[in-house]
Amino acid sequence: MNALERPRAAMILAAGRGERLRPLTDATPKPLLRVRGQPLIERHVVALARAGISRIVINLAWLGSQIRDYLGDGARYGAAIIYSEEAPQALETGGGIYRALPHLDPGPFAVLNGDIFTDFPLETLALDSTRDAHLVLVPNPPQHSRGDFGIEQGVALAEAASRYTFSGIAMYRSAFFAACTDGAFPLKPLLLRSMAARRCSAQLYAGAWEDVGTAERLQALNAAN
Repeated sequence: MNALERPRAAMILAAGRGERLRPLTDATPKPLLRVRGQPLIERHVVALARAGISRIVINLAWLGSQIRDYLGDGARYGAAIIYSEEAPQALETGGGIYRALPHLDPGPFAVLNGDIFTDFPLETLALDSTRDAHLVLVPNPPQHSRGDFGIEQGVALAEAASRYTFSGIAMYRSAFFAACTDGAFPLKPLLLRSMAARRCSAQLYAGAWEDVGTAERLQALNAAN
């Protein structure tokens, strides 16, 4: 049996502008929007610390100072928060993670989108020693009915008869970003490269998960309280 490694650090992606949530995000960064009384990003910090992942990197761009001022150094959560600056312009997902790599090494690390609401048990995240990425997929929500990727015996597939939605929860090794350079670039081409080499694993999670990408979804989550 191949060894499984737990994340030693985590990154929360928090640099995006949140265009689809305007005007709510004109004065408040998307990760600080509240669901059931608590900012989305604070939920992630608390959940990571509870799972034993206390070294947390957060990338900042749009209104990033508000996130820094709210969370501080993370001490009150039992965590150590490091901020990765991207202003004046966010570096997209791939570029944002790449810039933060010096704070995330050594060993595999977790990455969470700052704008999701979920009860996924982060303490269960693990990466096989033969893989350089692991994705958590979820059943397709109405707004993304075609899904993103498939799964076959724990391996992520770019094409499959049954496709699921990438949850925005994952694990990576720095080797996943080999040959990348600093700057803005998307994550998907790297995922496809890893899948082609069969070095990307995946799991399906059927618990609570929502992409808080629109005002309507945010309102629905708060109404369900």
